[in-house]
Amino acid sequence: MIKAVLFDFNGVIINDESINLQLIDEILIQENLQPQRLDERQVRVGISDRLWIRDLLSRRGRVVSEAYLTELLNRKAEAYVVELGKLEKLPLYPGLDDFLFQARSRHLKLGLVSGAIRKEVESVLERSNLAEHFAVIVAGVDTSTNKELNGYLLAVELLNQMYPELNLQPSECLAIEGTILGIRTAKRIGMQVVGVANTYPFHMIQRLANWAVDYLSDLELERVVEVYASKC
Repeated sequence: MIKAVLFDFNGVIINDESINLQLIDEILIQENLQPQRLDERQVRVGISDRLWIRDLLSRRGRVVSEAYLTELLNRKAEAYVVELGKLEKLPLYPGLDDFLFQARSRHLKLGLVSGAIRKEVESVLERSNLAEHFAVIVAGVDTSTNKELNGYLLAVELLNQMYPELNLQPSECLAIEGTILGIRTAKRIGMQVVGVANTYPFHMIQRLANWAVDYLSDLELERVVEVYASKC
């Protein structure tokens, strides 16, 4: 049975890719480097900010320490909060409130797994009054010291620390993902995955995920739970 639902953040909860791309370009320019090329922008989706900025610097012949990379990430996070503050309304994807209601009515534990910076995630959750819904947050920095660490697996471990009686296994989690990399990451440890076609075309998501929807509002959690139970 499903005991927990783990959400991706960028591309599932908030449509902020244009903001992220702009802020990363600003960091590169501040470092006297060329901004991202079109081909680089196209392959960025699903990669944590830390890994992506490190890779961009490396492509431009710049090698930096982890401490300086953290400084750049903090700079980006502060700018991200400023940019969100300029918006009258956050660009949240529709259907989230209804799905959260469905999940909580079934007493499912909820978590977030993202390559984004924690400060950015928390600022969005606080402003949108969503923070109370998520028991755990795994952000990019949580896995940065161990490239082999699966963020979804870490979320399971954190939920088990908070709720030992849950005895949660990856196979008892449903991941809500918007990227190909994220879908593969969740499925690698045995999770069932719903792919939301906000970032990639539906046909690409459908080939990889257990379920695929155009919009989160199209997802019927009760139906997913029934199908999931029949497979167990």
